[in-house]
Amino acid sequence: MTTTTDTGVLAARFQETFGAAADGVWQAPGRVNLIGEHTDYNEGFVLPFAIDKTAKVALRVRDDSRVRMLSTFGGHGVVEADLADSEPGSGEGWSRYPLGVAWALKERGIQVPGFDLLLDSDVPSGAGLSSSHAIECAVISALNELTGAGFAAEDLVLATQRAENVFVGAPTGIMDQSASLRGAKGHAVFLDCRDQHVELVPFDAEASGLVLLVIDTKVSHSHADGGYASRRASCELGAEILGVTALRDVGVERLEEASGLLDETTLRRVRHVVTENDRVLQTVETLGKLGPAAIGELLDASHVSMRDDFEISCPELDLAVDTSRANGAIGARMTGGGFGGSAIALTPVGQEQQVRDAVVRSFAEAGFTAPDIFTVTPAAGALRLA
Repeated sequence: MTTTTDTGVLAARFQETFGAAADGVWQAPGRVNLIGEHTDYNEGFVLPFAIDKTAKVALRVRDDSRVRMLSTFGGHGVVEADLADSEPGSGEGWSRYPLGVAWALKERGIQVPGFDLLLDSDVPSGAGLSSSHAIECAVISALNELTGAGFAAEDLVLATQRAENVFVGAPTGIMDQSASLRGAKGHAVFLDCRDQHVELVPFDAEASGLVLLVIDTKVSHSHADGGYASRRASCELGAEILGVTALRDVGVERLEEASGLLDETTLRRVRHVVTENDRVLQTVETLGKLGPAAIGELLDASHVSMRDDFEISCPELDLAVDTSRANGAIGARMTGGGFGGSAIALTPVGQEQQVRDAVVRSFAEAGFTAPDIFTVTPAAGALRLA
């Protein structure tokens, strides 16, 4: 997905397409997870931030139950549906996300009318930057306002999770939509996934002479596939055997005990989640005391854990991480659900070009598709633009 469309142009194209003015334009960002992978659905801790790449929707409610949707990318033309017939599993491609959040709001008792929608997004699809949640959060922000539902951000988080889990069929947690809905410029979102408590943690890499590079490996992933679901099932099994509500309740001191109770694969999955929760807490503390330049080792350790214990990396991600570290990055890890997507590399400004060049060269030498490399900064969460 790419976009250069400003708000006025998007509104004008909406009127041209649908024959009437939009009720407004809303946007919601994608996210990068700084650290804390696969801890969210284990009621643990995560530290993502909203990024300066967004999905924008121009939307107008209708006086019937019809939905007409068009995107500025993909060239598929107007997608039509009827909310009266909308049910889990219906819809195709990106259209599932607006339909899903409308369904989730209806499930909560909100009278959701049909709507016309024009979508524009520059959040890369399949890159592990939560392009789907950016769409969902932009749409649900619009519908929350236009229907008068008036739900707080915490309620919208749960509604979008319901849309993902039940309507789309992806067993995701609440991290992505929490970052998109509750993010703030210049801050990471320290989220307790058990009770949705949020603390905004300053994260200004630039002030520390650093940039955060995103390396999109172009290996597309999907949360609705079996790899993600099987990891979640392993975590639930581990929690059941260890007698806890969720792996959030297992401290690192219990891992030795767990080794005598769990099979080898389940133990590795549990060990990742338990140690990753601990790394999130250490990262928050380190950022507060020492700043971004001191978290590199924690990022590195997170990647090793995802690669070896949770087994969600891939050769392209490992190459991106290893090459970044060998050429000046102070810490690097894959980010997102895994099985493809992106890596992040926290890099001194003076080493940025060296890291970029080395990664591109290493991918070419390995015969991999050329990666897309760009910087991100913490940005504001979902908002109305017009």
